[in-house]
Amino acid sequence: MKLPGWTREPLVHFLVAGALVFAFFALRGNEVDPSSRVISVDREVQAQIALGFEQMMSRPPTDSELAGLVENYVHDEILYREAIRLGFDRDDAIVRRRLAQKMDMAASARAETEMPSENTLKAWYAEHSAKFAEETRYSFDQIWFSDESAAKAGLARLNSGTEPDKVGERISLPKSLEREDRDGVANTFGERFLEAIDRLKPVSAWQGPVASGLGWHLVRLRKLEPGRIPPFEAVRNDVENDWRSATIADRRAKAYQVLRDAYRVEIEQ
Repeated sequence: MKLPGWTREPLVHFLVAGALVFAFFALRGNEVDPSSRVISVDREVQAQIALGFEQMMSRPPTDSELAGLVENYVHDEILYREAIRLGFDRDDAIVRRRLAQKMDMAASARAETEMPSENTLKAWYAEHSAKFAEETRYSFDQIWFSDESAAKAGLARLNSGTEPDKVGERISLPKSLEREDRDGVANTFGERFLEAIDRLKPVSAWQGPVASGLGWHLVRLRKLEPGRIPPFEAVRNDVENDWRSATIADRRAKAYQVLRDAYRVEIEQ
């Protein structure tokens, strides 16, 4: 019999495993009870503490260092159990958010280390190739005016043969940009200007007026270089990172929906 797709979700496996662990300890007594007054620091716990130190310091701890680490572990465990016993976790927004984040991360843990096949990445690249395109670049000249009517009059003068340096008003904006990317154009002239020149054709004639948040512009769009999509091999690492981020987000959303469907939410109006 084929199982439903949601049964393959990592968070479902995590929850099932957690339930089995809880059941196991419940059969043994109150060992998972935070209010227990017995703290057992067995060899396995000590080994994990030592491993954490070694990963951080690139060497194993000395005996005295390990003793101090174990005492720190006991210190934190005692305070943690007392906090739980007093109910500090129930009404603390920070604790609630942290636990929610840990559950969220559990759903995507597998995707963070999973190695996708080349076919998977190539299929992702083919479907989302626009994400990896190089920046569109603009080369243009511009003349600024404080109002639209002056800009229209300036365009008529240019069309009649007046030299560009004898047209327009003074402002601290560059008169020309060479192979500037979209962010550079937007940072200098604003998004409104960028959207307007996207509608222009690269020709030798002056065009406009083009509005920006700074006023009005006549623009001579000398060259427009559309973003080229590089070959897969040149952006493979970017493709893998994009695939991983999207897969993590997708698995988190699906795993949450599995949990969400198990609840009845009542919101008083």
